[in-house]
Amino acid sequence: IAGGVAYFVETYRAEQAALEQATRSARHFATPAMQVIVSAGRPDGHDELERLLDKSRFVGLQVFDRDGSPVYENWGSSTVSLIDVLRAQTLKRPEGHQIHRTWIEVGSEHLIHVVVPISGSDGRLVGYVRTLSRLDAETLQAQRDQVRTGALTAIGAVVATALVLYPLMLALLRRSTDLSRSLLDSNLSLIRSLGNAVAKKDSGTDAHNYRVTLYAIGLAEALGVSAEDISHLVAGAFLHDVGKIGIPDSILLKGGSLTPAELLVMQTHPVLGTEIVTGNPWLQEAAVIIRHHHERLDGKGYPDGLRDEGIPLIARIFAVVDVFDALTSERSYKSPMGLDEAMQIILRESGSHFDPRIATAFMDIAPALYVTITRADPNELRQRLHEALSRYFKLGVLPPVV
Repeated sequence: IAGGVAYFVETYRAEQAALEQATRSARHFATPAMQVIVSAGRPDGHDELERLLDKSRFVGLQVFDRDGSPVYENWGSSTVSLIDVLRAQTLKRPEGHQIHRTWIEVGSEHLIHVVVPISGSDGRLVGYVRTLSRLDAETLQAQRDQVRTGALTAIGAVVATALVLYPLMLALLRRSTDLSRSLLDSNLSLIRSLGNAVAKKDSGTDAHNYRVTLYAIGLAEALGVSAEDISHLVAGAFLHDVGKIGIPDSILLKGGSLTPAELLVMQTHPVLGTEIVTGNPWLQEAAVIIRHHHERLDGKGYPDGLRDEGIPLIARIFAVVDVFDALTSERSYKSPMGLDEAMQIILRESGSHFDPRIATAFMDIAPALYVTITRADPNELRQRLHEALSRYFKLGVLPPVV
């Protein structure tokens, strides 16, 4: 890029220099002798004019009166075909006493076209002289050398700068990457610790969080959910019950059924959880699981009574796996339900509690996933979760899952 820019700039400078040179040469023809030719309308040659033309590298010269009518021309040794083409060029009369100059292309040649106003002794415009010239071989070679030198200098400067700055930029990039990874690792560790603390308080073990997260990842992958949404799903899965921190132990740890009043208090935990993570941009998308994982497709869920696709997709996905794990897990107040019975409940609630498309997809993967997850010991669950975090959070080395 730098070479291309330099080439363009140097080419432009060379062209402008050629135009300036041609303009200076053309001004020599705006002489008193030329004024005589225009004023007298003399079409014959003039010794002074011929002398000037012979000393220049002009292809040809034309003289026009104030109205643009030709009164004199001299084409030197130009060919007839070239003269015909040049004569056909329209005279572009500049305004006032300005000089007009440009490049024109005639066959394979690039000629410089200059129009110089001719003023009388009283300063009034009396006509124009138009010159057409070509650059000599020496000047053309000098221009090429100038363009080449400029381009090579620019490329060399860029390369030299890159060689000097590259190690520094690489070090800064590595440091920035390390800091970003460290920050992300810290955030994930905090999420795991907070989620596990709530899970242990609620059920006496953090295994529920590992299981439900792995179930959610498997279901999301089966549905073709994007990697970005799965990362939000993982964060939300760990923190889905974080609001239970604000629920009194007398209700949260009660062994029997909750009274209607206690149930209303328990149903505030999605709102409490949302308030806890509010203000954390990193958890903004994960918060939809925290708030909406108890919504139902028929609108009879809580806290907002959302229905159908008004419930965010990742919340609909999580609702299925959360209920499934709750059914198949042992709690202080119940024994675990078998796989077939739990799947029948998920299937029966499809269309009312659960999104049918999501429930059907879960039916396909649940048996194999259930066997893998329920047979895994705590260390194996942690390892599987570690691999999932590495896959969806693009980390090199994660802190131990504890």
